[in-house]
Amino acid sequence: MNRRILSIHILLWSILLLGAGLAVATTPLGYADNSDLQTHYEKAKFYYNQLKSPSGLGSERGNWLKGAGNFRRIYLSEPKSELAPACLFMLGRLYYDMFRKFGQGIDLGESISYYRDVNRLFPGNRLADDALYAVGAMLLEDVHDPGRAAETFGMIITDHTDGDMRSLAETQLKRLSKDYDIPLPQEMLSDAPLMQLTNVLPVKYWSSSNYTRVVVQTSGPTTYREELLEKAGNRPRRLYIDFQNAYIEPRYRSPIPIEDGLLKQVRTGQFSADTVRVVLDIESISDYKIFSLPDPFRVVIDVRGEKKKSYMSTVAPLKPPAPPELPASPVQPLPRYTPAQPPDDTQTVAAAAAEIEPSPQQETPTVDPGPGAERPSPIPQPESATPPSDPLEVDNGPVVVLRETRKIAAPLVAMLEPDAAGAIPGQRLSLAQQLGLGIGTIVIDPGHGGKDPGAIAYGMKEKDIVLKTGKMLAKHLREKLKATVILTREDDSFLPLEERTAIANTNSADLFISLHINAHPSSDIRGFETYFLNLTTNEEAMRVAARENATSTHQLSDLQDILSDILKNSKINESSRLAGQVHSHIGTGLAESHFPHKDMGVKQAPFYVLIGAEMPAILIELAFISNPEDAKMLGSDEFIDRLTDQISDGISQYANTNVAVSM
Repeated sequence: MNRRILSIHILLWSILLLGAGLAVATTPLGYADNSDLQTHYEKAKFYYNQLKSPSGLGSERGNWLKGAGNFRRIYLSEPKSELAPACLFMLGRLYYDMFRKFGQGIDLGESISYYRDVNRLFPGNRLADDALYAVGAMLLEDVHDPGRAAETFGMIITDHTDGDMRSLAETQLKRLSKDYDIPLPQEMLSDAPLMQLTNVLPVKYWSSSNYTRVVVQTSGPTTYREELLEKAGNRPRRLYIDFQNAYIEPRYRSPIPIEDGLLKQVRTGQFSADTVRVVLDIESISDYKIFSLPDPFRVVIDVRGEKKKSYMSTVAPLKPPAPPELPASPVQPLPRYTPAQPPDDTQTVAAAAAEIEPSPQQETPTVDPGPGAERPSPIPQPESATPPSDPLEVDNGPVVVLRETRKIAAPLVAMLEPDAAGAIPGQRLSLAQQLGLGIGTIVIDPGHGGKDPGAIAYGMKEKDIVLKTGKMLAKHLREKLKATVILTREDDSFLPLEERTAIANTNSADLFISLHINAHPSSDIRGFETYFLNLTTNEEAMRVAARENATSTHQLSDLQDILSDILKNSKINESSRLAGQVHSHIGTGLAESHFPHKDMGVKQAPFYVLIGAEMPAILIELAFISNPEDAKMLGSDEFIDRLTDQISDGISQYANTNVAVSM
């Protein structure tokens, strides 16, 4: 009986104790009175400051855990109060200080977890981006995980676009991209304001034994500067171009080795956090020109190599070389597009990157712990790396920089001042005749192609007509001149304008003929006209050039300042002579046929496709597709055959009267 009473008593006491336990569990942990959390928060801060003071309180790990408990109780008492994110932030700060003081990895993990909770539980709070930045800095400096650090900094860019830590996160991401080849978030490359970076696309190049054209396209207009370094030790002269406020994806940063041609190697890299450097390693440099083109923005670099023969040895032979044998098939141009490929050998890439990267300079960020919270000490930043070896910054002597390299002395032949007819005063022979030059290679450029149809009317497309015309013209020229004829395109493919000229230059062409069809808002306008590259103020010529350049007349007027320098050494006189003779034969030949065609004259304009041509170059607008009579003729194979026959006669006449003849 007594045992039964004892069991009942034990059961009753168990129930009472269990009820008491449940009561404790359902009561908010921490303070019995939550009316003044701010006072408790200030006391917790005061205790935290005492831990950091030289009083000796912070020497015991247990005291730090007590300080952490102070902030934890405040948070648990009111986890949705205004002080809740500040308490979590201070817990992250406190545990990081513990990690630095006692070196226990568990404290670092606690710090990262509390900081992450600030952003996870309170993403709209102003401390969220500060907490993420602190996590990113710890992952980078203490965990040594740049990949995860970049992901965390990227969250600031994507999720906290207006946060005060965005600029610091962007700076860190730029450095990580440079030092560890980590891609930047797309938000830093889009149409964002202020901190936007211009994206540099893969480099294109064309190179022959004494000529190189490199084209660097960017996602938008950007400023750039170039320098030519003199030979230093075993290093040849090198040309490099720096693009300011720019970025290039890591996969495009590996060097591009080139087996043949003047250009030996192209190296492109993230030179600094916001500067992309393109380095041209070239066997020899005698002259170079750099200019930019809009829509899309790209920078074109033309480099000429030093001639192996002297000027007199070049002039001596007056008899032309024997005409080349007619090839079985047209000579193919050099590779048209060679983007940089992702690196295969990490050591090679690392070595190449070291050649174009400066040592980083770090900034020390600060974070704001929020209302009433203490501003924590700066988070340690990565130490500056030892400056790598850079071939552009030679340390075995002073670097000689040629800052006026564009001002190259004109060659002797340019000082002979040919007259308007192309003849040298007191001489019967043209300049080309005196130099003993012949026509061995002609490049024909059928305009437009692929995604660019050109002018369209009456069910016809300009790109199709000029391709047919180009092939017919090549046939006539091979028969009459026994010359090598190259077409820039032989099918419906798209080529950038600067590539077409590069094909002519790298194949050492003697003539460049670009074929196009005109169009006009008025269907009454008809006829043919022939252009050569030069400055112009003629509104109609500017309109035609703007249409063929796929740009605006306003941009063309801006370009003329650039052209004024480029044209100083171009073959304007020879191009003018070629344009006149070809145009004259078209007019005479068609006038005698049943294809009457209106003569609109020889004109000059800034056509992009002619810029940088190292040979006489012209552009022919064959007819107006917008005019019904011209359009009808363009649809006739007989007309195309007759037209190309006359063009080839004009070129033959130019060859006979303006190039070398038997003496």
